[in-house]
Amino acid sequence: MMFFAAPTSIPIPTQTHLTIHTAHQLFPSKIQQGTLKFTIRCSSTRLQEKIQEKSSVNELTGKGDLLKSKKGDLLDFLPPIKVAKRVVLVRHGQSSWNAEGRIQGSSDFSVLTQKGEAQAETSRQMLIDDSFDVCFSSPLIRSKRTAEIIWNVRNEEMITDADLREIDLYSFQGLLKHEGKAKYGSAYRQWQVDAPNFNIDGHYPVRELWERARSCWTRILTHDSRSILVVAHNAVNQALVATAIGLGTEYFRVLLQSNCGVSVLDFTPKPEGGSPNIFLNRLNQTPNSPIAAGNSGGRKTGMRIILVCHGISQNDPEDNFPHSGDGPLNMLGVIQAQKTAELLLDLKLKTIVSSTKIASAETANTICRVQEAADCLGADCVPRYVEMKQIQDLDVGQILKKSKQDAVGSQPLQPGWLNGYESEIATSLWGQSAKAWRYLLDELSKGSEQENVMVAVGHPALHIAMLGHCLNLTEEWMGTFHLDAGSISVVDFPDGPTGRGIVRCINYTAHLGRWSIPITRSTSDDEEF
Repeated sequence: MMFFAAPTSIPIPTQTHLTIHTAHQLFPSKIQQGTLKFTIRCSSTRLQEKIQEKSSVNELTGKGDLLKSKKGDLLDFLPPIKVAKRVVLVRHGQSSWNAEGRIQGSSDFSVLTQKGEAQAETSRQMLIDDSFDVCFSSPLIRSKRTAEIIWNVRNEEMITDADLREIDLYSFQGLLKHEGKAKYGSAYRQWQVDAPNFNIDGHYPVRELWERARSCWTRILTHDSRSILVVAHNAVNQALVATAIGLGTEYFRVLLQSNCGVSVLDFTPKPEGGSPNIFLNRLNQTPNSPIAAGNSGGRKTGMRIILVCHGISQNDPEDNFPHSGDGPLNMLGVIQAQKTAELLLDLKLKTIVSSTKIASAETANTICRVQEAADCLGADCVPRYVEMKQIQDLDVGQILKKSKQDAVGSQPLQPGWLNGYESEIATSLWGQSAKAWRYLLDELSKGSEQENVMVAVGHPALHIAMLGHCLNLTEEWMGTFHLDAGSISVVDFPDGPTGRGIVRCINYTAHLGRWSIPITRSTSDDEEF
C-alpha cells in the first residue's frame, strides 16, 4: 500500500488543519482495480521565500502598467518547447462547500456532491474520445476525485502537483460568506472589489497565486508529453489561463471557470527558440448551458453580449473558414445556425444585430425565426417580434480581403491565424472592431437595468478583436485568441455596460454536438495541433 503525505513545501495557512489521506481514501475504486498510476510532485521552492526576494510589488504581480508593456516580455517565464503542446484545463465538479456557500481556499474538507459527480461524468463523456499523454491534478480531494472520474480506465500517468491547489485564503477558509463579511468587514469587502490588493494574515493571496501558476507552467510544459490534462480549481485555473497569455492579477475574476468548465491552450515552438507561442483555443466550455441565467463571478447579472460566429458558407470548403462570409450557408453552416438558435431558445431576445454579409444575415435570421416561434409552441400562441439589424460596422470582410497572404486564406482555422495578416490589415481590423464594440455597448445601455441581452452575429476575426477591446488589451493580443465557425462567446456586465466585462466563455461549441470541434486530437503522429 502506498500512502500520501502532505507535501512539506505547501505553506499551511493560519487557522486551517492538515489532513493526511491514504490512497484508499482518495481513489478507492482505482486501488481495488489496480489501474491507477500516479506521481506526487511538490513545488521545488518555498513560495514565501520567493515572495521575499521580490524587490517590488509590480514585479511579483505582473500588474504595473500592463497595457503599455510588450506582450512578449510578459511571457518570458515560459520554458521553450520543441513540439506543439495542447493543455486542457478542467475545474473540479461542484463540492459540498460550493453548495453551502462556504469559502474553501486550499482547505481539504469538502467533497464532490452528487451534482459534482454528475458534472465530472459529463466532462468524462466530453473528453472520452480525446487523447491525453498525462494528467496533472491538484492534491485536494475534490479535484482528485474529478480527475479520477475523467481519467477512468486510462493507464497514462497521473501527477499530483501541490502548486495546483486552490488559492490560499488563510483565516477566510471554512467561513460561510456572510460570516466572512460580518467578521472581517473591510477586508472581506476588499476581497470582493479589489482582490489583487487583498491582504489577510500578512499575505496577498492573489499575488501569491499568480506566482504559483507561473511555476506550474514550467513543470507542465517541460513534461515529455504533447497532450496534457490539468484538473484543478476555479482561482488557480484562472491564474493559469491569465499567466499563460500574459495577463496580470487585475484579471482575477474576469475569465470565468465554472464547475467542470473546460479551457484549452495551444503552445507552439518558435523557430528562434525561447518562450513558445500561446493561443487560447477556448475558455470555460461547461457541462451546462453557458447562457443560463445566474451569477457571473459570484455576482448576479442580467446584462450580456453574446457573440455568434456565422456558419460555414457555400463558397468555402468545410475545413476552411471564409474571409468575408459573402456566400450563403452550406449544409453544415445551416446545421450550425440551427444548433445555435436552439441553444439561445430560452432567451427572450428583442434585437439581433449582424453583419450585412449573407452568411451572418442567414445565421441571424435562423435565430430570429426560432425565437419568434418559441412562444407559439403551446395552446396560447402569442406572436413575438424580434428586431433584426444589419450593421455596417460589423463587416470586416473587405478589410481581410486586402491581405496579400495566401496562406491566411488556405488555413484560417489554425491557432493564431490572425497573426498571419499584415500589420496594416490588423490595424484596420482593430479600428473597425472598436467601432463595433462601442455600438454593442451603446445598444446594451438602452435596455432595462435589470436585464438586456444583445446577440451579435459576425465574422470570427471581428469577434476576436472585440474580445480584445472588452479585456482592454492592445492590437498585438488579437492573435492570442481563437474562434471556430458556429461558436459562441459570452460576456456579462454585472456593473452595466459602463463597467468591466466578465468573460463567461470563449469559442463554446458543445451545442454543435457531433459537428463540434474536438478538444484534443490524436498525438500518434507528428502533425501539429
